[in-house]
Amino acid sequence: MKNLIAATYAPMQADGSLNTGIIGTYTAFLVENNIEGAFVNGSTGDFVSLSTAERKALIEAWSQHRPNNFFLTNHVGHTNLREAQELADHSQGLVDGICVLPPYYFKPRSLESIVYYCREVAACAPNLPFYYYHIPVLTGANFPMADFMAMAVRQIPNFAGIKFSKFDAADYQACLAFDGGSKNILFGVDEQLVDSLPLGATGWVGSTYNHLAPLYYEIISLYGAGNIEEAMALQAKAVYFVQILDKLNGFNGAGKSFMRLFGLDMGPSRYPHNTMDNALLLQALSLLEKEGLPKYLNKTFSPHHIETEV
Repeated sequence: MKNLIAATYAPMQADGSLNTGIIGTYTAFLVENNIEGAFVNGSTGDFVSLSTAERKALIEAWSQHRPNNFFLTNHVGHTNLREAQELADHSQGLVDGICVLPPYYFKPRSLESIVYYCREVAACAPNLPFYYYHIPVLTGANFPMADFMAMAVRQIPNFAGIKFSKFDAADYQACLAFDGGSKNILFGVDEQLVDSLPLGATGWVGSTYNHLAPLYYEIISLYGAGNIEEAMALQAKAVYFVQILDKLNGFNGAGKSFMRLFGLDMGPSRYPHNTMDNALLLQALSLLEKEGLPKYLNKTFSPHHIETEV
């Protein structure tokens, strides 16, 4: 996995049931905006609020509409090891890789415990690249990932890398350098993408790539050209985008609702996230316009999609 990978939303009908019929359009939208893959059933996709059957249905729909050279990853983590194993087994033949975060209610108390969990899940899809999802702010499992990798490569034959959703420069660089850089270490903190560039990041997974891919590609381009201050100024705009949506509604629900501005109605968010009505969306847009953000939004952006409904 390289470049921008979108952490995708779980589209819903108005009644809160899954809307898999929109996945084809969603995929085309991402491809149009130079997104090179989808990370499905993750935190952005409300996996904790979905049943195992719903998670299976979603990844089946994504697989059905997957274009060539589009890396499809399924997050299969679960508090129930057997459910995680079932999701991993089901992923075979559907995706390019699987990813797992550790149990987050009764939490693993050691790296050995996490590696055991990962090994048991990865073994159910032995021919798929296996990624660990490191997001300690939500899981509470906060261990050095360089140490995890040293254990994982000995016990998980299909271990491929880490979705590293924490800013820890030293640990991240150690993971990038591990075994001569043989593993795929994806940076997962959208608000600090610019800070990952001097560390050597080449792949990123995040929710705001659904909205602001042109901005992030411009950050990468500016940094590569040595225009560091301009790159950092653009990153500040991305942070502002997150802050505005979070303040108005809570980011998870707001980000999903914001997709209506691209003509992609993802439906309501499941509890405990909130869904933005059109008036609140237009308020958010007005605030973003003051920072010049609309020109950095994804290509099919048009406020007309909601102005005609308000």
